[in-house]
Amino acid sequence: MGKLNRRSFLGRTAVAGGAVLALEGLMASSKMLSLPGSRVYAGGAGDYGPLIAQASNNTGAMRLKLPAGFQYTVIGTQGTVMGDGRPTPAAHDGMAAFDAYGMIHLVRNHELQGGAASSVAFGSIPYDPKALGGTTTVVVDPVTRLVAYDFASLSGTVRNCAGGPTPWGSWLTCEETLLAPAANNSYTKRHGYIFEVAAANYGETTPVALTAMGRFEHEAVAVDPATSIIYETEDANPSGFYRFVPSQPGSIGQPANLAAGGTLQMLAVAGQSGYDTRTGETPGVPLDAVWVNIDFPDPQTGQPSCVNQGIARGGARFARLEGAWYGNGSIFFVSTSGGNSGLGQVWEYTPTGADTGILKLVYESTSSAVLEAPDNLHFTPRGGILLCEDGGGLNFLRGLTPAGVVFDFVGHNASNSEVAGATFSGDGQTLFFNYQGTGETFAVWPRDGHSWEEGAL
Repeated sequence: MGKLNRRSFLGRTAVAGGAVLALEGLMASSKMLSLPGSRVYAGGAGDYGPLIAQASNNTGAMRLKLPAGFQYTVIGTQGTVMGDGRPTPAAHDGMAAFDAYGMIHLVRNHELQGGAASSVAFGSIPYDPKALGGTTTVVVDPVTRLVAYDFASLSGTVRNCAGGPTPWGSWLTCEETLLAPAANNSYTKRHGYIFEVAAANYGETTPVALTAMGRFEHEAVAVDPATSIIYETEDANPSGFYRFVPSQPGSIGQPANLAAGGTLQMLAVAGQSGYDTRTGETPGVPLDAVWVNIDFPDPQTGQPSCVNQGIARGGARFARLEGAWYGNGSIFFVSTSGGNSGLGQVWEYTPTGADTGILKLVYESTSSAVLEAPDNLHFTPRGGILLCEDGGGLNFLRGLTPAGVVFDFVGHNASNSEVAGATFSGDGQTLFFNYQGTGETFAVWPRDGHSWEEGAL
C-alpha cells in the first residue's frame, strides 16, 4: 500500500470494512485494540549472531547493522510530509505499537522544546502554542512494514521523552521538564506533566495535563494491567520511583479515568529510611518495598518538589531513572547512570500486596563496551529485555537475556545518536525503534527461514 492522505486513507478503510457511517466514532473505541507484550514465550539462549551492514528493503540505503537473519524498512523519517500534510517532527523518542483495524499504530514521542517567540506547535490544537514537542501516530501496514498514513496526534508539549502503553489502548506521553512561563521564554502553560493519547484515533487528541500524576522530570510509565496502577520514572539525580493509584481504574476495553485523580506515591525500602540504590547494590538481592504518599503532586510556589517530599518521608533514592515496561507480573525499569561504575542498572519491582512489593537489581553494567547509559526499555514477548543506549560512544540496541547476558542486536551505520522507542507489534513479530539524531523509525523482522525464537528477544 502506498502512503495515503487523510481523506483517501479513511475512505479506503471504510470501504474495506463495509462501513459508511460513524467511522471516527468507531476509531475512538479502545475495544478493537490489542496491547503488545501480553504473552511470554520460551526465549532462545541469547544473541542472534554478529552484526552485518545491510540495505533497507524500501530505500536500499545501508542504514543498519543487523544479524544476518533479519531485514528492515525505514519509515517515518523527520522532515517527510505526513498524511495530514505536516512535516514529520524531529527527535523521535519513546514509542509503543498497538494493533487497530488490521493495522499497526505506532504512537511516537518527539523530544522537542520550543519556548521562543518564534516557536509554533506542530499540531492544530496544542496544549501550549509555543511548545514544540508532542506525539505523531504512524499507521503501518503489517505485511509490507511501510507507512499507510501518519499524522500529528498531540502537540504543544515539551521534551516528550518516553511514556508507556495502557491496557485500555492509549499511550501516556511524558514531559521531561519543569519549564513554565517566565521572563526568558514565551511559554503559556506550566510543563512537567503526563498526557494521554488515544492510539486508535485518526486525528489529534485534545491535550489534558494529568496533574495528579505528578509534576517532575518524567521519563517513562508502565501500567500493571491487573490493577491499573501506573508506575512512573523520573530523570533526575536523585530521582524517585513513583506509582499512581487512579481513583477510577480501568481495564481492557474500559479506560481508566486518569483525569479524575488518584494518589501519587514514591517507593521506599521497608525499615531503611532514605535507602540509596545508586551504588553498593548486589544483583538478585531482594529488598522489601513499601510506598509513601506525595501530598503535593503538582507543587506550587513554596511547596517542595515531588522527589523531596518522598525523600522527606523515607523514600529511596535512584540515579536518573529512565525506561520502564510491564512484563510477566513485574515492572522493569532503568537507572541510566546508576551502579558503582555509573554505567547503568536494570531494576525489577514485583508487587506482593496492595501496598508492598519486592525491589531487586537485575543487572548492573561494569563495562561501557557491554552497556553504557541504558535509556528506553522494552520487555519483549518472549521474556527478554531490550535496552536502548544513550551513551557517549557508539549506541546500540542491546538485548538482555533472562540469564543476565547482554548482547548487541542493532547498530547504526551513520549515527552515534541515542536509540529510543523499542517496541514489538502485537503479534510479537515486528520490532520497531528510533534513532533520535537521524529522526528515523525502523521496522525489523526475521527473514524467511529465521525466527525470533533463535535468540532471547
